[in-house]
Amino acid sequence: MTAGAHRAALLLLGTALLAGCGQPVVLGEETLACERGDEGHPANGVVLMAQSVPSAGWVPCLEAMPLGWDLAGLEADETSARFWLDSDRDGVRALEVALTASCDTTAATEIPSEREGMRRWERVGQVSPRYVGTRYYVFAGGCVSVLFRLSGENRSEPLAVATQGIGAVTRDQVRAAVLDQTDGELQLDPPAGGR
Repeated sequence: MTAGAHRAALLLLGTALLAGCGQPVVLGEETLACERGDEGHPANGVVLMAQSVPSAGWVPCLEAMPLGWDLAGLEADETSARFWLDSDRDGVRALEVALTASCDTTAATEIPSEREGMRRWERVGQVSPRYVGTRYYVFAGGCVSVLFRLSGENRSEPLAVATQGIGAVTRDQVRAAVLDQTDGELQLDPPAGGR
């Protein structure tokens, strides 16, 4: 199987699993769950994100969402993937999480990271009337950026969602989930040489 055909097969699998046998896709927290089902595998949306950035050693996912927060969208293409969360207090796309091969941390400040294996940077663009800023987690082969667009009065909750509600799984965990869910027929990454 060529690399292109392999990628198409995985995208088709992920799309079919997300769509639920032809039904409209309804996004929920479980679409991007860090652990799902009895096996505790990353959800299929996480697989799609991992496919988009083959160099990324980590892939963002959702740990748990507090009341008032909803997964509102997921986009994945050949070079990046993103999802966004809406808040009943902070509005549409209050948090947007992107996975890319690299990030531009120019004008950002490095601060101690709470995530092992990742360096953390923060850049604040506006503090009033809305809080707008970006948090970057930089690691081998990739970067997760979290864009804040907060309009509510209490900014500590959305920042806590970004820190605790948004998790990450290793590429190895995603790779193992694909092998297990397809009984070894598909791999997350195409074999070397495109076959």
